[in-house]
Amino acid sequence: MRHFGHIAPEVRQRLFHREPCAFTADSPARLLSAALGATLYSPATRQRLAGDILKQAGRGVVSMVLCLEDSIDDADVVAGEENLIRQFAELDRLPEADLPLLFVRVRAPEQIPDLVRRLGPAVRLLSGFVLPKFTAERGVPFLEALHGAEAASGRRLFAMPVLESPELLYRESRVETLEGIFRAVDKYRDRVLALRLGVTDFCSSYGLRRAPDMTAYDVQVVASVIADVVNMLGRADGTGFTVTGPVWEYFRVQERMFKPQLRQSPFLQVQAAELREKLIEHAMDGLLREITLDQANGLLGKTCIHPSHVTPVHALSVVSHEEFSDARDILRPERGGGGVLRSAYTNKMNEVKPHRAWAERTLLRAEVFGVAREDVGFVELLAAGAAG
Repeated sequence: MRHFGHIAPEVRQRLFHREPCAFTADSPARLLSAALGATLYSPATRQRLAGDILKQAGRGVVSMVLCLEDSIDDADVVAGEENLIRQFAELDRLPEADLPLLFVRVRAPEQIPDLVRRLGPAVRLLSGFVLPKFTAERGVPFLEALHGAEAASGRRLFAMPVLESPELLYRESRVETLEGIFRAVDKYRDRVLALRLGVTDFCSSYGLRRAPDMTAYDVQVVASVIADVVNMLGRADGTGFTVTGPVWEYFRVQERMFKPQLRQSPFLQVQAAELREKLIEHAMDGLLREITLDQANGLLGKTCIHPSHVTPVHALSVVSHEEFSDARDILRPERGGGGVLRSAYTNKMNEVKPHRAWAERTLLRAEVFGVAREDVGFVELLAAGAAG
């Protein structure tokens, strides 16, 4: 698989100075953690789940989470597990299928070895598990179960803990909770692919919900948690982990809220189509601003609950030609002693030592998402990705 692999090769050649690399579920963890991109969640109870997975792969999705936790009713867990086993078996009968990285979000540690055992040969399609409400106390049993299931199956399995517990949100317990999380994931570092932020649960603790024109960073109590997570768990000194961006909840502007006004106002009836288009653009603008702020705050990739979010995340993850030029100049072997140099674009100064970690991360992102041509921007990438 590769990002933008669903679009025609000749289109990719027009868009990219360097095309995204190809990778598989067996690629190195460092590459996969950067390549997750827009991770699309789907309830495990969907009866056409195998078909949905194939369809989304054909639209450019490279990672999916099949959820047995909050997205389904408590009474549906057993049925969801049975459905997962059936759907994996169906996919396993398609050996040539180009599938995304598949993860299962579980509720309890004991589900991990049980599901791995029940999957049988189809476990080859599984990349790992998403671990909910992760703290040191609750998370270690999940990681131990994962380690045991991996040994029993002979299949490399990754963990993606979700940071969403109240202990992490509350100021008086935050640092202690983060320290415990670090100790837990550091012990299993080679199997922790990424840390995911559960911002919806954070908001729930205060009865909050951000509007479609606001980002997670506009909700200050949430923004402070993100900052501390990155501070303690996302460092670029070799101790950090990939931290992914929070879910964007909105995917369609609802017209029904305007229908009473439309019935009463001839003017609004005439302007209804234009109004709807502006509202859709306004909602999309919130998503685009949040993706940009995710990246500015050290996050890579994003949790997604609707396919329409995938292409914007991937388009904004492509490295610009200017970024690539700066990163490559900073990391030239002859710059090893440090110093300051003018960028090739002659619009900034690049300081070799302070910008080295940024440059290394940028080139890793360039490897998995590609480098745009000098005259190609977000709009062209978005249009091509959406068109397929």
